[in-house]
Amino acid sequence: MAGSRTLPDNFDAWDPRIQKEIDDLISLAGPATREEDNRDLVRQMIVTALKVEHSQLDRGDAKILARAMRELRYGFRIFKDYREKRKVTIFGSARTPKDHPEYKQALAFSKLMAKHGFMAITGAGPGIMKAGNEGAGKNNSFGINIKLPLEQTANEFIGKDPRFIDCRFFFTRKLMFLKETSAVAFFPGGFGTHDEAMETLTLVQTGKADMMPLVFIDAPGGDYWKDWLRYIEKHLLKTGRISPPDVHIFKVTDSIDAAVQEIVQFYKNFHSMRFVKDNLVIRLLKSPSQALLEKLNAEFKDICVKGTIVSSPVYPEETDHREFPRISFQFDRTNYGRLRQLINRLNTD
Repeated sequence: MAGSRTLPDNFDAWDPRIQKEIDDLISLAGPATREEDNRDLVRQMIVTALKVEHSQLDRGDAKILARAMRELRYGFRIFKDYREKRKVTIFGSARTPKDHPEYKQALAFSKLMAKHGFMAITGAGPGIMKAGNEGAGKNNSFGINIKLPLEQTANEFIGKDPRFIDCRFFFTRKLMFLKETSAVAFFPGGFGTHDEAMETLTLVQTGKADMMPLVFIDAPGGDYWKDWLRYIEKHLLKTGRISPPDVHIFKVTDSIDAAVQEIVQFYKNFHSMRFVKDNLVIRLLKSPSQALLEKLNAEFKDICVKGTIVSSPVYPEETDHREFPRISFQFDRTNYGRLRQLINRLNTD
C-alpha cells in the first residue's frame, strides 16, 4: 500500500509515543503488585493486536485471532489456582452408553485416580467424558467443551461448574487438555479420540509436550486398543517408521489397576522437567545415589550430546520448584522414548 509503514518487530524501535501509551495502559489495567512481571509479554500481545489492523488482515482472520486469545486467557485463568494439583485428561467416545463396560471402566478409573489425588479433565460431554467427571466427582473435575451442532452438550457433572470452559476451536481446547495435565487416559472412541491420541503421542515423542504417562484402556477382555497396538507394531514399528523405544511412551491395558499404577509409578520419584539452555533438568523427589548416576551414564550415554548425567544445582533461570533435588544433562532432544526409559529407571531404582 502506497505510503504505508511497516511496524518493526523490535518494539523498542517503534514510535516512542505509542510505546508510552501502551505502557501507561498496562499500568492502568494491571494490579499494583504481582508475583511475576509479565509486562513485556503483555506489550508484545498489544503490539501484535495493533499489527492485525495495520496489516489489514481479513476480518475472518482477525476474528480467529481474537477468539483464540480470549479462549486461552479464560482457560488459563480457570486452571491457574490448580497448577500444583495433579490431573489426568480422559478421552473417549461421546456415544458410549452408561451401561456399557467401557463407561463402567472409565468411571472406575476416574474414581481410583481421584483416590490417588488426581483431578479429572474431560471434554465435558456425554459418554466417556461424563464417566470421567462422574467418577472424579463434581468438585474434582474440569470440563473443556467444544461447541458442535450435534452430540456435544455439557454433562450434568460439570456443565454449570466454575471449572467448565466453553471453546469454539479444537486447537485451543487441545492445548489446554495437554498443557494442564499430568497424564492422559484414552478409552475407545471415534475419529476425535484417535485424533487426540495421535496428536498426544506426536507431541510427547517430539518433545513438544512434557513427558507424561499415556494409557490406552480397553474394557475387561476388550481388544479395541489391542488391535490398534497390533497395527502400530506391524505398520509403524516393524517398518522403521517409529523407533523401538517409542513404544515405551505409552501403555495398552484392559486393567484399571495396571493403568492407575502406570500413572502413579511415573511420579514416584520424577516430579517435573524443563530445559535450561542446552541442559535438560529433571526434578526429583529424592536425590539419586552415586551408584544410580553411574548406572544412568552407562545405560543412557547414547542420548547425551556431550558430558554426563550429573546431580545439578538449581539454575538461576528456574523460578519454580527450586526445593527439589535434580539431575541435568545435555539431552539430544530426539530420543524421547529413551528419555521415558531413563525416567522409568529413576522411578524404580
